[in-house]
Amino acid sequence: MTTGPKPPLIGVGVIVPAPDGRVLLGRRITAGEQPSWGLPGGKVDHGGESFEQAAARELAEETGIVLPSRRMRVLGVLLDHLDGRARLTAAVLAPVCGAPALVTEPHACGGWDRFAPDALPQPLFAPSGWVLSRWRPGLVTLPPEVFGYPVGGQAESDS
Repeated sequence: MTTGPKPPLIGVGVIVPAPDGRVLLGRRITAGEQPSWGLPGGKVDHGGESFEQAAARELAEETGIVLPSRRMRVLGVLLDHLDGRARLTAAVLAPVCGAPALVTEPHACGGWDRFAPDALPQPLFAPSGWVLSRWRPGLVTLPPEVFGYPVGGQAESDS
């Protein structure tokens, strides 16, 4: 049986800064993946859904934190083909929020915590690091096979 290429994946990573500047990260424990730390986020998978709407929905689904999509801001998008498919990820900045994050998907997340940008836990889920680089340039270097596009700009490379 011959299988074709994997369909493209369109997703969001949500940066939720706390009042003290720390950022919300969850312990990813999804079966079949290396445990790592990652931002809330996921697929844009509802018809007619914007990046901002997907960010607000995923944040609420994964953490119980409800913030309006109109207050979300797309900082840029990232394009890679590292898992055998085109993956487009929007880096979305949520408004400052110190609300507690709940573990609503215990099969995928072992807990939420907040970290200073200069003291991020390791290993960091690669796409989350790339998204964080749109918020704080230089925080994580994009590999050459990942293309970063600021909103309204041209492709850039950190290499």
